[in-house]
Amino acid sequence: MRVPLSWLKEYVDIPLPIDELIQRLTMGGLEVDEALYIGVEGGEMPWDPALILVANILEVRQHPNADRLVVADVDYGAAQPHTVVTGAPNIFQYKGQGRLSHPLKAVFAKEGARLYDGHAEGKVVTTLKGRPVRGVMSDAMLCSEKELGISDEHEGILILEDDAPVGTPLRDYLGDIVLDVAITPNMARCLSIVGMAREVAALTGGALHIPAVVFEPRGPALDARVQVTVEDAALCPRFTAALVEDVRLGPSPQWMQRRLQACGMRPISNVVDISNYVMLEWGAPNHMFDADQVRDQHLIVRAARPGEKLTTLDGKGHTLTPDRLLVCDPSAALSLAGVMGGATSEVGEATTRVLVEVAVWEPTTIRRTAQALKLPSEASRRFERGVDIESPPVVQRRLLSLLQDLAGATAYHGIVDVYPQPWQPLVLELPPSEVTRLLGITLSAPEIAQQLVPLGFAPEVLGAANTGAGDFTLYQPEPSVRVRVPSWRRDVSVLADLVEDVARIYDYDRIPATQLADALPNPDEQPEIGLEQRVRDVLVGAGLNEAITYTVTSMETVALLDPAAADPSRHVRLANPATPEHEFMRQTVLATLLPALALNVRDKGRSLLFEVGRGYLPVAGELLPDEPLRLAVAVAGPREPFSWHALQSAPLDFFDLKGVVETLLNRLNIAARVEFVQLRDDSRFHPGRAAALVEAAAGAGNG
Repeated sequence: MRVPLSWLKEYVDIPLPIDELIQRLTMGGLEVDEALYIGVEGGEMPWDPALILVANILEVRQHPNADRLVVADVDYGAAQPHTVVTGAPNIFQYKGQGRLSHPLKAVFAKEGARLYDGHAEGKVVTTLKGRPVRGVMSDAMLCSEKELGISDEHEGILILEDDAPVGTPLRDYLGDIVLDVAITPNMARCLSIVGMAREVAALTGGALHIPAVVFEPRGPALDARVQVTVEDAALCPRFTAALVEDVRLGPSPQWMQRRLQACGMRPISNVVDISNYVMLEWGAPNHMFDADQVRDQHLIVRAARPGEKLTTLDGKGHTLTPDRLLVCDPSAALSLAGVMGGATSEVGEATTRVLVEVAVWEPTTIRRTAQALKLPSEASRRFERGVDIESPPVVQRRLLSLLQDLAGATAYHGIVDVYPQPWQPLVLELPPSEVTRLLGITLSAPEIAQQLVPLGFAPEVLGAANTGAGDFTLYQPEPSVRVRVPSWRRDVSVLADLVEDVARIYDYDRIPATQLADALPNPDEQPEIGLEQRVRDVLVGAGLNEAITYTVTSMETVALLDPAAADPSRHVRLANPATPEHEFMRQTVLATLLPALALNVRDKGRSLLFEVGRGYLPVAGELLPDEPLRLAVAVAGPREPFSWHALQSAPLDFFDLKGVVETLLNRLNIAARVEFVQLRDDSRFHPGRAAALVEAAAGAGNG
């Protein structure tokens, strides 16, 4: 998540210098991977406050000696305007108009300013020097975004807002620092500027300023103009829709474009940019439908029908299965819910009426769809981690307000809100003894509450007093802190989650290292662990590398190993697999070791691997599977590693593998108890190139 400090400061006061802020965020669970300095001290090329200024273009004239150049008179706050020669195509429209009647603000750089070369590949720093340009002296320039280091755009100069103050150093007006923050799954609430502001306020003590989102719709009441049907509330617990008309498509304002670019997003149009801007601001993805392409203005949330087709915004067609969730109208699918919109209802140049969707989706469904169809997006990234279920009305108001202000839209009064099971806050009671048990520090209930207040938990201290009555003393329970978990904290479900927040705000560096109160007990003798370690030592000594693979696989891989075993009902199946390739628990270690071997051989040409791990065998009538310990050894490639002494080498074969097994048996002192028997009728192995280990005395298969 890229976080511009200028945007963040609109919602929270930051009392710390940038280095201390980065340290505090990192220690609070928000690791800052990089700080990008734009025009300010600390960056690669800060903007000189005396040489790079905000200016107003007064007049644009044709260059007397060049068709593709113009001469501009520029006011940059000095006593007299300055003449600049430029070839920027985005101001050609103003030439010949005489003195401009409206502001045209740009960035003016004097001679001596250090800028990036706008025509060089990459970032090449150059110093501006005055020189004649086709007979007209020019010792200053109007700058593009690339020359300033803001983006790679260099086709025209950077146009600023009309209210940009002339003569102000650009560093003071546009200078910024963008923090690139690594957001772990448990910190998904921070995938937004508002979420980051809450955390910064809690971690630094800065005041939080999140204004109420209010606006006055210009249109009539929505009434029954829009309908929403949700067929399965478990997959879509909340769906809101609003309607605007009289939309005028065009570019978004420069301030919005700059913020989107700072966050790594490309500006497209005012409507699309508003959608992305609010997603970044509130962490709530949303979608805009061309209302004229939605039949009866009726949105239906349902599962895809077998074989149903949808072309998404990227132009790719998809054939869907019933485990994909769609937003449709009565006649066709319109979008992949929570992942990507459909091409048929896309907002385009002819769009004048827009249906605005803000919904909350079941995270697992969105993750599976995005992964299966290879459609990761900023929206799916947020939905699959969980979105605040109470946010849609606020987000709708913000979207409608911006659509009215920046796209000339008329918003209908009211929204459709399908919310069958309203959110109820989780209530937890945290005793100080639990904090002591997990952190090793002693905090009173009021002190614990103080740590949780900035995070929005609204803690309440439940007191405990000893009261006496005659010869009797009544002992109340230990004091505790009762909290109501806010709707945006989906990661908090047990007391340990609260204790973690106490530690983050208290500051991990303040928690002293303490020794255990007692000696560690002597471990029980576990021969199985000793044998397992000895097997590892022997195989590593024989030249093999240990692999540790996932314990989950796919039915396709199982079928490659043993077609007869490829029956899903005979395997332990995950209820919530991360990907379709990791849906079933393995029964044999080979199911996961062989793909690792293939990957290593492809990359390196030679691989000798082994793994000690468990298989998972379902047991009839039992909830948990049997988990026998397995050993798998797999080798492939040339017998000798490539070198000048072994340019060519015979491939590893059955006898190399047999030698490894014999070495292991000898080192374990059991070689005399087993023997190799050729396998002929096992369809899993090549006939004549396979053997089984059997007990020498009993003759019963053991391997």
